[in-house]
Amino acid sequence: MQPNKRKFLKYKKPLFFAVLAGVLLTVIFFLIKFLLPLYSLIGQSGLNLTTAVSLLTDKEGGMLKKADNRTNMLLLGISGGSHEGATLTDSIIFLSLDFANRDNVMISVPRDIWLPSLKTKINSTYYYGESKRKGGGITLTKSAVSEIFGIPVHYAALLDFDNFREVIDTLGGIDIEVESAFEDEKFPIQGRENDFCAGDPEFKCRYETVTFEKGRQHMDGEKALKFVRSRNAENGEGNDFSRGKRQQLVLKAFVEKLKQSVSLNNIKLAKELSAEITRAIDTDLKFSEMLVLGKYLMQDRLPEFRQIVMDTGDKQKKIGGILENPPVWQYDGQWVLVPKDTDYDKFREYLDCHLNDPACQIKP
Repeated sequence: MQPNKRKFLKYKKPLFFAVLAGVLLTVIFFLIKFLLPLYSLIGQSGLNLTTAVSLLTDKEGGMLKKADNRTNMLLLGISGGSHEGATLTDSIIFLSLDFANRDNVMISVPRDIWLPSLKTKINSTYYYGESKRKGGGITLTKSAVSEIFGIPVHYAALLDFDNFREVIDTLGGIDIEVESAFEDEKFPIQGRENDFCAGDPEFKCRYETVTFEKGRQHMDGEKALKFVRSRNAENGEGNDFSRGKRQQLVLKAFVEKLKQSVSLNNIKLAKELSAEITRAIDTDLKFSEMLVLGKYLMQDRLPEFRQIVMDTGDKQKKIGGILENPPVWQYDGQWVLVPKDTDYDKFREYLDCHLNDPACQIKP
């Protein structure tokens, strides 16, 4: 029996070293193919690997600014380009994140809300701030929303829709569940805003018809932006409130697709997207803060968002609203929105209650 045992050991050692070598080669391959590009990507941001790992393992959002355990930020969208009104904010989305309790809130802020201190609509604050100094648009818009809401706004990210379509295309498009079918026969054609249309008094050549069917649809960047921007559809889909809902659908679909597509297995795509997103987005978030925020949003289970409705209600359905549309003569002929009964204090009390208590009983 002894000779057989020695013979077994004789073959066992080469087998052991072969397996060990295989494991080491696999580890080395992993380091070269995946971790080194990731290290390079992190290094380009000015962080060292230790700091990056620390940020990525942060579960409480400790690096981010907070008030009452919440981080508040704005997502702003401008149409971009060189046409008139290119830097007016088409969309304003307020996000409030409670990392510890995973309680997240999303509010589509109507662009026509009146700002008493500046005597203008809130969608023009980015334009006015940016005309004063570079970066002033984000600062002024944060200040304006904070004034109306009565709570601090810590961060903001501005999205240039013109560039964002390329980001969506690089991802291979996004899938959106369209809640209501609609058709817009007056969707503006970019570059033809000042076309005289050979004397046509209705300027029909400036517009095209866009149609969206109800149900799940795959959209490239161009179609997704038309879905978000459309404002002349019938059946209630042409107002700012419906556009706000569609913006949220696109945002959610984008995050879901980003989460599916970007991984250590595809560092090349991550680099490409990083460059395109940098061109499309302007923000006052530091890279380290973006890492923490990105990790939270890109978890295995996408965070749920409660939605606080900010609209004028529905008289036919006897549903009250927190906003109202006052007579235009009171605002130099402008169609604006103000808190119900022009009571900003009551408006802030309503927001504060629903923001911090999912079971809040205050009605509009």
